[in-house]
Amino acid sequence: MLKSKEDIRTKIHLLISVFVVIPVSMVYGFFPEVMFQIPVTEINELNSLKALMGVYLGFSYLWLLGVFRPRFLKAALISNVAFMLGLGSGRLLSLFLDGFPSPLFTVGTAGELILGFYGLSVLYNEKK
Repeated sequence: MLKSKEDIRTKIHLLISVFVVIPVSMVYGFFPEVMFQIPVTEINELNSLKALMGVYLGFSYLWLLGVFRPRFLKAALISNVAFMLGLGSGRLLSLFLDGFPSPLFTVGTAGELILGFYGLSVLYNEKK
């Protein structure tokens, strides 16, 4: 798992991502009104949010595989960068087009961009 300073530097953002993304996925899937502050009652909305929960859990599983199994590390790093920078850039676009969201989503945007760019730096500096 995290045996050396290099392991910590390479994998810590994957663990941080898992510890953030799993609870967020549970909120999306089971308690969406907590994040969105509006009642979500339509079956199609509930279905879409549970599908989103499944995507988040699937990525989290891949990131954990990358932490514990070296052969999955590169895939975990690449998917984490795509996931985090994809979310962060979409939120930035919304910030410019729609205005500032709640403080929770603003902090989330910063966190996603930090984790995404950190992952890019790990990939860039990875030994070949």
